[in-house]
Amino acid sequence: MRIAIIGTRGIPNHYGGFEQCAEYLAAGLVKKGYEVLVYNSHNHPYQGKTWNGVEICHCYDPEYKLGAIGQFLYDYNCIKDLRKKKFDVILQLGYTSSSVWGWLLPRNVVVTTNMDGLEWTRSKYSKPVQRFLRFAEKLAVRYSDYLIADSIEIQRYLQGKYDKRATYIPYGAELFENTNDAVLDEFKLKANQYDMLIARMEPENSIETILDGVVKADTGRKFLVVGNASNDYGTYLRAKFDSFSNIKFCGGIYDMDKLNNLRYYSNLYFHGHTVGGTNPSLLEAMASNSLICSNDNKFNRAVLENDALYFLTPDDVAAHLLTVNKSAAGYEQFMVNNKQKITELYTCDTIINSYAVHFESIVSEHTKVYKPKVRETEVSLLLENS
Repeated sequence: MRIAIIGTRGIPNHYGGFEQCAEYLAAGLVKKGYEVLVYNSHNHPYQGKTWNGVEICHCYDPEYKLGAIGQFLYDYNCIKDLRKKKFDVILQLGYTSSSVWGWLLPRNVVVTTNMDGLEWTRSKYSKPVQRFLRFAEKLAVRYSDYLIADSIEIQRYLQGKYDKRATYIPYGAELFENTNDAVLDEFKLKANQYDMLIARMEPENSIETILDGVVKADTGRKFLVVGNASNDYGTYLRAKFDSFSNIKFCGGIYDMDKLNNLRYYSNLYFHGHTVGGTNPSLLEAMASNSLICSNDNKFNRAVLENDALYFLTPDDVAAHLLTVNKSAAGYEQFMVNNKQKITELYTCDTIINSYAVHFESIVSEHTKVYKPKVRETEVSLLLENS
């Protein structure tokens, strides 16, 4: 079976959750005997034509010149290229900038889409953009033969909104066991004497709320902010918090061994994501024996249950920072339980197997239905109902 993966900036991961998923999924599927091609941005740091047996196709990506519009053109270039090739399955990771090209997807290939989180709820987007994203979501559902949801909550939403069943497949992670406290030397840290977060610099990841809490607590402990802060919101955060000597913006770190050691030796690990389903960085924190303090919402509670601390306000964050010590009695069971969840539900092998079963099932049962282009009147109707 030949599989194309589109919708990411490429592998190996240098960006975020979908890229991390594509990385381990593609390599794992190749080990199972599948042929896999992943589409990469032309300016991805990795310029090879293959990676761990995965075929790589670089397509022109003008995002660095044009911003968000460039993402749409990149997705168009990927779809235009895959139309020239033969595939059995197209796995689309996300839909934000690709669904407008859904009518171009080959009609003789099964298309399955991981629907990500509720993109239109992200606070970084203006009302017109949120309106477009509702429309894009509808297009993704329309032009996908099958849907994948990475959380039960997203699965329920898709069933209720579109009366379309989505296959539940979460992200994966591996238990971290290769601890090495020498990693701390690079950051001038001591075990359990710092707190941290890892996130993209976006408003919906609660970074400002967390850092306001750090300032309010004034513990003097170092606080690491890991994530590329070169965008507008990252620049804003740095301007606001750079003067606080205990807050250290580390930039993006993509060395998983280094990230996992930082998580493992931290006192509190903050997970501020408010939008989306099962977040990969949350699973990685669970797998790294982190004591997690999470934004209190249904997506995070569905994964962590009672095995975490929770916050909503800077005061909540400050209270946890002032009172919680990872080594104190009672917290060890949180970490034990979370690692057990990884072992039972979220290992990468489990997720790879779930995707393989999904692909085999949809190819064997699928009878391709002609997918017409969206006519102008249909576009207007969809927009009116968005």
